[in-house]
Amino acid sequence: MADILLVDDDTELTSMLGEYLTSESFNVDQANDGLAGLNQARSKNYDAIVLDVMMPEMDGFSVLRELRQSQSTPVIMLTAKGEDIDRIVGLEMGADDYLPKPCNPRELVARLKAVLRRTQFAPEVQEEIKTGDLEVQPKSRKAYYKSEPLPLTSSEYNLLEALARQVGQVVDKETLSEQALGKKLTAYDRSIDMHMSKLRQKLGDENQDLIQTVRGIGYQLTVQS
Repeated sequence: MADILLVDDDTELTSMLGEYLTSESFNVDQANDGLAGLNQARSKNYDAIVLDVMMPEMDGFSVLRELRQSQSTPVIMLTAKGEDIDRIVGLEMGADDYLPKPCNPRELVARLKAVLRRTQFAPEVQEEIKTGDLEVQPKSRKAYYKSEPLPLTSSEYNLLEALARQVGQVVDKETLSEQALGKKLTAYDRSIDMHMSKLRQKLGDENQDLIQTVRGIGYQLTVQS
């Protein structure tokens, strides 16, 4: 049973979502401002966090920024309907997914289950994958580059593992979206590109020597000697 933290200043919404998630067999804690949410997130190892953008005390972006300093817990952002910039900023800062408000509880459950399938609730049996200075360890969901641990979010790790499993081959965006983000790629969806940009920054791969862009198709992890 997964432990979920809901952080939103709309008490009526969090109560409703909390009841629905509980009925779907999630353990749910709630916080109604950003600072309280951050403190709660630090006090317990949650399996996923649902985080609103606009909140008193500390907004969702600030909470996410602080969380990413020390943990890679999957985060689903709740953004104002039609606010594309909020979704873009959230993804750039390390959010794993987003939903516009007001959100459908059934869709939130589906997104949470997809996130959890891609993290510790997904069975993994493959041994580590190595290519040059890069090492990916599916069992522990950790990755190392030049023997240094990579501070990856769950989505960034998923993307890297998906590429590593097919090293030397082009992986199309549709496949990456379904395997790494748990959703079908839609028109004008830049999620993959944004996560990939952050992943490259953490790898020091701005010149695309390690992860190459294949224009109009997807990405390829190059074979390293």
